[in-house]
Amino acid sequence: MGLDIRIPLGLIFLFIGGLMSIYGFITRHTADIYEKSMGINLNLTWGLLMFVFGLIMYLVGRRQKWQDDPVNPRPWEQGNRPRH
Repeated sequence: MGLDIRIPLGLIFLFIGGLMSIYGFITRHTADIYEKSMGINLNLTWGLLMFVFGLIMYLVGRRQKWQDDPVNPRPWEQGNRPRH
């Protein structure tokens, strides 16, 4: 029970990465902004990387968790239950 830290962390990275990607995509033809970074659009690059990382974190946090539960056993343990 409890909140998995991967869910809010993934949402934060999704949001910030999405904003950075949108800004980098809008300003991709503006050469003077990216002059300091040798012409590389770092907003778009790192925004996409952050977005992908956030998506992975969010999906891993939302996956179904298997717990040791005698009432609802794991699928691979269903045949090994003792019969009363």
